[in-house]
Amino acid sequence: MGEELAEFVRNFGTMVRLAQEAQQGSAAGRELADTLSAHLGATADTVPIVVEEVPAHRFIDADIVLEGITGQDARLVGIGGGDQRHHMSLSDMLQHSQVYPSFPLSQPDYANLPIGPDEQRQTVALGLRLFRRDGVPVALLQRSAEPRYGRQTASVEVLCTEAEVTSAFLADFRRRMQSESVLKGQILSYSTDAFGPSSAGVTFHHRPSISAADVILPAGLLDRVEKHALGIAAHREALVAAGQHLKRGILLYGPPGTGKTHTVRFLLSASEGTTAILLSGGTLAHVSEAARMTRALQPSIVVLEDCDLIAEDRSFGHGPQPLLFEVLDAMDGLDDDADVTFVLTTNRVDMLERALAQRPGRVDLALEVPLPAEAERAALLRLYAGSLPFSRETIGTVAGRTEGTTASFTRELVRRATLAAALEQVPVADEHLLAAVDELMSDGASLTRSLLGSNGPIEDLRAGGTAISPGYGPTATTYGPASPYGSTLTLSSDEQEPDDQR
Repeated sequence: MGEELAEFVRNFGTMVRLAQEAQQGSAAGRELADTLSAHLGATADTVPIVVEEVPAHRFIDADIVLEGITGQDARLVGIGGGDQRHHMSLSDMLQHSQVYPSFPLSQPDYANLPIGPDEQRQTVALGLRLFRRDGVPVALLQRSAEPRYGRQTASVEVLCTEAEVTSAFLADFRRRMQSESVLKGQILSYSTDAFGPSSAGVTFHHRPSISAADVILPAGLLDRVEKHALGIAAHREALVAAGQHLKRGILLYGPPGTGKTHTVRFLLSASEGTTAILLSGGTLAHVSEAARMTRALQPSIVVLEDCDLIAEDRSFGHGPQPLLFEVLDAMDGLDDDADVTFVLTTNRVDMLERALAQRPGRVDLALEVPLPAEAERAALLRLYAGSLPFSRETIGTVAGRTEGTTASFTRELVRRATLAAALEQVPVADEHLLAAVDELMSDGASLTRSLLGSNGPIEDLRAGGTAISPGYGPTATTYGPASPYGSTLTLSSDEQEPDDQR
């Protein structure tokens, strides 16, 4: 009997201890609901919640604005409860807590997000802000986008017993999101992860450092581009007063390797303080969002590289291209006083939709960037040679022998000459440059020339009395693939030397 009694006492003690632990856990699990109810002065699950969605790439702006707008006296706490908190809205958490108390308070979740090419900010990824607005208690849950949990956008969830206070707060939040954005004046591109394009973030880029002397184009061409892209903004007030629109579109077309991308880089270099969004490849799908951003962050530039990929003529392929209409809507949808420049580049101008390429207000300046003439090839040689001791006579000879080649080809000539001299362990000289041109212009190097975006002379074609640019049209000679240096606009922090004339 004694042993049975002792066993009963032990079991009873265990039961009491477990009951106490369960009671304590239940109290901790009610912390979220109890804290919100105490702060709001009302039962939390009866207070309406207003949700404001925020694009993933604007969440850093939301965090900065919320920190400022809620004040220094705001209380910031986190929500525990494991992964289930990521799958539930705040309303779901409060309802769930009534049956299964499982959301204790904890430290907020943080994430480091970029605010510039070389800067990051510790951002509240999941946190509850408790504060007062005009004396009225307000609770706000901010959370970042989490595609792995099915949340493609960030959000702000606001609880307040007075609807007017909630409306005024969110209106103030939206206004400040526009005026205090860290994206303003930056060069940005969209980044897409494995969870799909809707979860895209942004990448910050260093502004290039390129002077007009680094861009070798036919006389007057760069000046026209610069005046149209940047000069209009200098006369903004006069144009608006006269009822003229500020938005403009520039189309740069020509074969690969002639300087289209390099011209864009020069514009970015010369537009300090201007917001620029770079779209190419798969990120062209974000043209509508880019237009919305640039409208808010103007003066702005939107660069659409290789726009023929999304703006093909409707007579080609299998029907209308959905992205084409987004491009047209984005360009047409801007207000007349929007200081926004669209810069489009293409290697296949014949594939462009006529409405995009010809209608004023969408593209009002179309310029061909042709293969460099002999004088321009000589200038490119001098540019890429830098301090290398090539004579004027040799540069002239090489320029004369390289008709139909691109800037990429010219740069490769200089590189090969330098490499040959290094292998011989002698200073680079004229004979190395002449040997390089012999090698690359030989019949056996035709594929290499093609890969460098180069071709022989091509005659102008005529169709129905309308000039067709060299290299375009159904009977024109087809240009080779783009330069191995790439046709996509690339901006890296260590690129300070002149880039290829793409």
